[in-house]
Amino acid sequence: MLDDIDRIILEELQTNGRIKRNVLAEMTGLSLPSVSDRLRKLETAGYIKAYQTILEPKLFDLDITAFITVSIESSKYYRGFIEKSLKIPEIQECHSITGQGTHILKVRTKDTPTLEKLLSKIQAWPGVSGTMTNIVLSSPKETTNIPIHTNK
Repeated sequence: MLDDIDRIILEELQTNGRIKRNVLAEMTGLSLPSVSDRLRKLETAGYIKAYQTILEPKLFDLDITAFITVSIESSKYYRGFIEKSLKIPEIQECHSITGQGTHILKVRTKDTPTLEKLLSKIQAWPGVSGTMTNIVLSSPKETTNIPIHTNK
C-alpha cells in the first residue's frame, strides 16, 4: 500500500527521473538511506517499471508519427502478430483494442515513403486482413506520466 511519501517520490520521479536521492530526502523529510530503501521497495513491488531517457524523435529524423489500426483474421494469429511487432523498432507501442480493428500501433518513421514501406510489411504479416492509418499532424501533449491519487 502506498503512503503519501511514496506518492511524493513517484510524482517527482515521473517529472524528473534523474532527481537525486538527497533531494528526495529533503522533500520528504526522510534520511538518504530511508529514501533508498523506499525506492528499492517501490521497484521490487513493480510500481517503478524502468528508468528511461526520452529522446526527441525529430532530432533523429523521425518526422512522421502515425497510429495504425490493424485487423487480424482470428486469434490464432495473435501471438505471431505480437512477436513481429516486438521486433520492429519503428513500432513504439502495440495495444490490443476493442472496436474497429484488433490492435493499434504507434509508429515513428523518417518520412511517408518509409511509413508506406512499414505498412506494406505489416499488411503482409500472416492473418492481417486490413489496416487504417492516421498520421499525426502535431502533438500538443504526449506523456508517459500517470496520475497518482492520494487517499484524501
